[in-house]
Amino acid sequence: MARSRSATPRRYLMCPPAHFDLTYSTDPWTDPAKPVDAPLALAQWERLCEVYRSLGHTVEELTPEPLLPDMVFTANGATVADGRVFGARFAHPRREPEAEAHLEWFAAHGYTHLHVPIHINEGEGDLAVTASYLLAGHGFRTNPLAHGEAQEFFGRPVIGLELIDPRFHHLGLALAVLDDAADEVAYYPPAFSPGSREVLRRLFPDALIAAEEDAAALGLNAVSDGLHVVLPQTAPGLCEPLRERGFEPVTVETGELHKGGGSVKCCSLELRT
Repeated sequence: MARSRSATPRRYLMCPPAHFDLTYSTDPWTDPAKPVDAPLALAQWERLCEVYRSLGHTVEELTPEPLLPDMVFTANGATVADGRVFGARFAHPRREPEAEAHLEWFAAHGYTHLHVPIHINEGEGDLAVTASYLLAGHGFRTNPLAHGEAQEFFGRPVIGLELIDPRFHHLGLALAVLDDAADEVAYYPPAFSPGSREVLRRLFPDALIAAEEDAAALGLNAVSDGLHVVLPQTAPGLCEPLRERGFEPVTVETGELHKGGGSVKCCSLELRT
């Protein structure tokens, strides 16, 4: 019998892909030889915003900057929990101004607990918040030393997880938080080192295990409000397992954004109070 679920209103910081382009490659997904359909990317992003608002959520907007084509992926720019903002420090210097733009937005909108990080971390790309833990990926982008830095700032126990498949260079591509209040997740085991797989098995014995075809379609780059799980329509294999657990999957088209290595979650930085 499926568990009874309920949604809670969320706030997301998002940035329109006004300047989104594949001018360089930093991961296996991005190929500058494949041009972006800019109007279609904007339409897909706008539709995602509409979905959030239709579900009762609030969307705040970060102003895009012309020389920063990846700003649409706001989740990489910070991690927010308990009203505290842990800033990002990007592995690739050309993205570093994104971190500054995020912190400027937070400062201008009344956030007072802001942390400029010492060590490389790519925001919610590699940090996932649950009720009990801060799950922290490393292996391709985020420096493991950032895990202790985040624990000290948030006062939440951090669980380090090593990523080993370059297709899943961020934790947010290999793991999704389905119910943050109940420590419920979905993940793709082969994306993680053997030890990290064992940690996940022990912490989340009832996790939803994604198949390779759905993980490779960025199906785990999803966002949940505790009931509705918004995910790319390219991962239909996740829908029935989600329904069996009492969730309501909501699929969206993010194909143009996928060309830049991101999907639903990458475009949505949750503003947790």
